[in-house]
Amino acid sequence: MSKTRIIDFFSDITDFRSPFRNKRHELIDIIAIAICAVICGADSWEEVEEYAKVKVDWLTSFLALPNGIPSHDTINRVMSSICPNEFESCFREWVTSLILPTGEEIISIDGKTICGAKINGKSNIHMVSAWASLSNLVLGQVKVNEKSNEITAIPNLIEKLAIDGCVITIDAMGCQRSIADLIIARKGNYVLALKENQAQLLEEVKDEFLFSKPSINTESIYLDFGHGRIETRTCTVITDFQHITNSGNWKDLTSVIRIESIRDFKNMEEIEKSTRYYISSLNHSPEQFQRIIRSHWAIENKLHWSLDVAFSEDLDRKRVNHAAQNFSLINKIALNLTKNETTCKLGIKSKRKIAGWNEAYLLKILGF
Repeated sequence: MSKTRIIDFFSDITDFRSPFRNKRHELIDIIAIAICAVICGADSWEEVEEYAKVKVDWLTSFLALPNGIPSHDTINRVMSSICPNEFESCFREWVTSLILPTGEEIISIDGKTICGAKINGKSNIHMVSAWASLSNLVLGQVKVNEKSNEITAIPNLIEKLAIDGCVITIDAMGCQRSIADLIIARKGNYVLALKENQAQLLEEVKDEFLFSKPSINTESIYLDFGHGRIETRTCTVITDFQHITNSGNWKDLTSVIRIESIRDFKNMEEIEKSTRYYISSLNHSPEQFQRIIRSHWAIENKLHWSLDVAFSEDLDRKRVNHAAQNFSLINKIALNLTKNETTCKLGIKSKRKIAGWNEAYLLKILGF
């Protein structure tokens, strides 16, 4: 079957409800209601139900709804029972259908804690997500296991993504040999932040910049004005290693990068200085590395910040079964759709309000 609408990509999700009980509501209807309601500003299952009651006539125009609108308890129970791996697989298939060939995509991977949601009422839920900078889309997410950390979750996410020809950027937590190996094995390239968790390599890279002489055209200076400050970022790249003794242990390690940042604030006499180091499998110019490294922060500004500010994700208190994980994915569906609707030049929160007021605009967001 050709999949042209977003709900088509979620139509084959397994329904875990017992076939021997009276299932009054179709699974795809419940999923579609949740997606529409969250786009229009709903942040809880109760709000999803209230939205659907108000919009019942409109929803009936494209959903079966054989027994009307399900209660919020039913929506909660059904959405919490959906296998998150299957839900996320459908999400990735949908996102893949949206991405146009744009050349070298930059995929940033980072984690975020949903502060209000708990696993078994104890520890917070921590999600690792992938953000495509050029396509302006969330590509996928995985949950960090309760007794683990991002180091084990990142490979799980990478294995589920199509990264052929893409550049993967990860902060220092992901600077691991096994992760670099996996990225190269899946035909991607990496730019990894380097900090004290790789102490020996960090010291050798520092020595490289201290004692080696970078060749011509290996330095780039970029000025950034805004937010009451002037920031000067100087990027230096070395590819001819003299002091890195075990570079062969890092798959396809080609470049080491240093970013020296100077921030001069308008109303402060103090000047902030910082130096950051990176390793990469790419042989790029300093200008290209400036762009790639800078783009990594899009996952903080365009994904994590948007989820907290526009979707109030940190206030989430869902704690039953897979409720928080699946609702987080619905938030990301809504974020992808609203960010990539470009006829309205307002922010995400405003777009959500307008979609709630204007069904024609909601259909535009949904791509109907």
